[in-house]
Amino acid sequence: MTAVCVFCGVGPGHGDDYLEAARGLGRLLAERNLTLIYGGGSRGLAGALANAALRAGGRVVGVMPRQHWDAEAGHRGLSDLFLVGSDQERLAKMIDLADGFLTLPGGVETLEQVFTLWRWRQTGRHAKPMAILDVKGLWSGLTTVLEGLVRESFVKPAERAMLRVSSDAGSLLEVLAAGLAVH
Repeated sequence: MTAVCVFCGVGPGHGDDYLEAARGLGRLLAERNLTLIYGGGSRGLAGALANAALRAGGRVVGVMPRQHWDAEAGHRGLSDLFLVGSDQERLAKMIDLADGFLTLPGGVETLEQVFTLWRWRQTGRHAKPMAILDVKGLWSGLTTVLEGLVRESFVKPAERAMLRVSSDAGSLLEVLAAGLAVH
């Protein structure tokens, strides 16, 4: 594994825990010599993640739709930047560049990216591993819903297993690396 795509919000969330998790993940990616692929923003969790990876000597690649450059405060200090035509092109480019995917907290766009990516994995559009970093138990409600969907036979156990959730970034990177060996 050489590149990890991280989905996250352009907002900081309440308190410092989310920003610290983003910074910690950025440093960890750089320490493990993993390229960070992300949405290209300079604010909130996205900016904290990218800045921490860059400060730690990591390679950071942004992928952003042209029309979002000003609204999302595009990061001007990245190792590389791809400006694309749409959100769909953004996700397709991220899939192309990354070996695995990790999600931090975020808003509607982050949720859309996770669920779209999960659906595409389910249908064979990609076979790359996915995980969610659960900061402050924020994703615990989602895991409860997912387990209920499995229990009620709306989601198959194998499909549920495609989306790993943990509060330990290091272990999730190991899961992503191991997921690559399987495919």
